[in-house]
Amino acid sequence: MALLPILSFPDPRLRTIAQPVEEVTDEIRQLVADMLETMYEAPGIGLAATQVDRHIQLIVMDLSESKDQPMVFINPKVTLLTEETQPYEEGCLSVPQIYDKVERPSRVKINAINLEGQAVEIEADGLLAVCIQHEMDHLNGKLFVDYLSPLKRQRAREKIEKVTRQKERQKVAVKR
Repeated sequence: MALLPILSFPDPRLRTIAQPVEEVTDEIRQLVADMLETMYEAPGIGLAATQVDRHIQLIVMDLSESKDQPMVFINPKVTLLTEETQPYEEGCLSVPQIYDKVERPSRVKINAINLEGQAVEIEADGLLAVCIQHEMDHLNGKLFVDYLSPLKRQRAREKIEKVTRQKERQKVAVKR
């Protein structure tokens, strides 16, 4: 397994629309393993292939406290089951250190293919519903900051750029 670099906002590659997975191959299985390792290390609870610069319809998630219940959704489709929305404070591995409330439908149905190539259908609410919608947005080239006001989005961009500059300075200092 390998840790994969996670793209950071405002990288334009995060706006790429993901393409369907043609077939569940060993290459896809390896990518899933690498994405799970990357997500756990980050640490996060969800990761879309778009975030690691692979533009295919693939999402991994693990909402368990023990981090031992990974979920894989290939070619996922989400159907809203209610018009009712709920606010949830979201963060994102591609938008580090930024958190804000986003309103999303509170119940959804997910249809996808699992790692064995079998069709799965899950009805979700709460954190699972929020997470799957958040990750689906990535596959459609959208980020949670797109739901924020222009001012909050600009502040997020500036904070991320500052954090990125600090990380670069730390790398240079370590090399010396």
